[in-house]
Amino acid sequence: MKNKGDTSEFLVISRGKWDASLPPERIQKAIDEFYVWIEGLIDTGKMKRGSRLTTEGKTVSKKGIVDGPFGETKEIIGGYWFFIARDLDEAAELAAQNPCMQCGLSYEIRPLDSERAAATAVTSETPR
Repeated sequence: MKNKGDTSEFLVISRGKWDASLPPERIQKAIDEFYVWIEGLIDTGKMKRGSRLTTEGKTVSKKGIVDGPFGETKEIIGGYWFFIARDLDEAAELAAQNPCMQCGLSYEIRPLDSERAAATAVTSETPR
């Protein structure tokens, strides 16, 4: 049971592409505002740094290793970072303040699970 004031970590996954209808200057303004926003959250202990991802990669599965990732545009992951928040709602509220959202990006927020994996546990990997 969490005590009042306890916090958890949440992975934030940046998804999507910039809105092609916006001029580069508008997108750059959002990017500049993002860096100010993120530094403020880091300074207050609400965020941990993450990173943008490059466009190259590999997909590894039991079928082998292939060039990729080849996700659809709506599934493109551009980067990640971490929020430190009381709960998922607070983490989502923080993500909703991201200036880049107004330029086409969206954010998936996922609580980190510190428990060790078990084949009998219901998790995100468990077949439904």
